[in-house]
Amino acid sequence: MFQGLRTVVYGVNDIEKARAWYSEVLGIQPYFDQPFYVGFNVGGFELGLDPDTKPGAAGPQAYWGVADADAAYQRLIALGAQESEAIHDVGGDIRLGTVIDPFGNALSIIANPHFSFQEGNA
Repeated sequence: MFQGLRTVVYGVNDIEKARAWYSEVLGIQPYFDQPFYVGFNVGGFELGLDPDTKPGAAGPQAYWGVADADAAYQRLIALGAQESEAIHDVGGDIRLGTVIDPFGNALSIIANPHFSFQEGNA
């Protein structure tokens, strides 16, 4: 039985640059840091970087929750991501969008005022 989202893994072609970029984006250091895998704990979920996985934006789409989608999107662009899908309202004040990280992966964000994460529910 599924228990909820646990990990999203992005392929990267330069793990050192990817570690530094995601550390800047997330404002935290990885909890697991090895040459074969780097893992960040982001609000109880894992964002993993894997140099053995081919980078690309064609895989499954995972949305990372943010408080302000517009501000988060602009910050990602300022940090070197490329615009892909501009922030837009999909109904019910839910705003989302996607950038392409410097390694070719789709990085999607969502501000959903109707969803709240509660420990023990996942």
